[in-house]
Amino acid sequence: MNWNATYTATIDGKAVETSATFPVVNPATEEVIAHAPDCGAVELDAAVAAARRAQPAWAATPLAERQQRVKALGAAIVTHQDSLMRLLTSEQGKPHADATYDVSRGTMWCDVYAGMDIPVEVVEDSATRRIELHHTPIGVVGALAPWNFPVTLAMLKAAPALVAGNTVVLKPSPFTPLTTLRLGEIARDILPPGVLNVISGGDALGPLMTAHPGIDKISFTGSTATGRKVMQSASPTLKRLTLELGGNDAAIVLPDVDVEAVAQQIFAAAFGNSGQICIAVKRLYLHEDIYDRFAAALTELARTAKVGDGAEQGTRFGPVQNSQQYARVVGLIEDARARGYKFLIGGEKMERPGYFVPLTLVDNPPEDSRIVCEEQFGPVLPLLKWRDEDDVVARANNSEYGLGGQVWSGDVEHAHAIAQRLETGNVFVNQPQMLLPQAPFGGHKASGIGLESALDGLLAYTNAKTVMIGKKSVAAAS
Repeated sequence: MNWNATYTATIDGKAVETSATFPVVNPATEEVIAHAPDCGAVELDAAVAAARRAQPAWAATPLAERQQRVKALGAAIVTHQDSLMRLLTSEQGKPHADATYDVSRGTMWCDVYAGMDIPVEVVEDSATRRIELHHTPIGVVGALAPWNFPVTLAMLKAAPALVAGNTVVLKPSPFTPLTTLRLGEIARDILPPGVLNVISGGDALGPLMTAHPGIDKISFTGSTATGRKVMQSASPTLKRLTLELGGNDAAIVLPDVDVEAVAQQIFAAAFGNSGQICIAVKRLYLHEDIYDRFAAALTELARTAKVGDGAEQGTRFGPVQNSQQYARVVGLIEDARARGYKFLIGGEKMERPGYFVPLTLVDNPPEDSRIVCEEQFGPVLPLLKWRDEDDVVARANNSEYGLGGQVWSGDVEHAHAIAQRLETGNVFVNQPQMLLPQAPFGGHKASGIGLESALDGLLAYTNAKTVMIGKKSVAAAS
């Protein structure tokens, strides 16, 4: 595929240019690197119409063929992995190794869902009747992907939706549209026209999608505030929804751990992708007996880690992805500084172009401080002391969010018992957070609705249909 600097939407299997475009900025340099199509109501209507035309035939396509085409899409992503990785770094900011991981996970989701069958459950099979539970396609899916993992989370939505027999209108974040637009180009040679449409646009496009009467389901990953707006917008048409929203994940570390080893794990769990992970550790509760040693170990790890342009060799942590999120993270740091909280490391402004925030550790701020109560979604971590186990569990649960949590202990059974008490959709015991294809993923409370990943993630793109068959026929003519 001969790519040039022109980026086009994919509608009905064809390249579509728009008269309006918007700039895409490299967060490491603050320079405009490209312009993306600014699709509006006209392009959205065309994409939805194409998806609706294509959906009956796609749903009627044998499951094995749908699976084969999705697997082929994953294989094509591998073919273009290097160029996609470099493009992803330029628009997202993450280091090349992390961008390669993001792209390869897109392939993984295609492969995983290409290997999943859609079950038919026999609920009853008696002398008088047979009851079957089938799963049928919902129709047209509107998938809204975020900027932190543009490829992984786009394919986590598109792959199961396509395997289930739906057609898709995929919208990337306006901060990271380029790599996803390239995925649309790749798909043109693999999927029938209209089956996967990829459109980019500014802030106005998302609400148009969530309210569009031709879209039957919305799958959204993003902030809780935006998720509430998505739910409200989708309510008049009673769209099916999957919402993966914010989190303020707490990690509880017991005093019996190997401090140096666990500190390395927690460091990666908190600062990976520069803290821009929905289930990253965002509040770290350390038992008072190990607090000082653990804090010193984290401080040293932060001191020796390179923060910089993801395209530069040796960079481990890139910039915050966009100016709005940068301003939010800096605002939290400035609030902590204004209130006199102690910084173990970081907290200062980096004098260079780009949305860079140094890795920052805040020493035992008050439980009701903004840096503890609000989701940072950046490379800033508050460390908090605890003594009483019931108290620390209550503090960890004292949040509107319930996405993930972690428990670390030398006693696995003890850690597991604490994990059972956390009010979250995902708990990781003695390991960092991880999104795995065999593990259902979703949030409690304000962290979302529905499940992604695993068979649950596939069935989320279906409607359940119960078929009840009477075995004593009364329909035949006498």
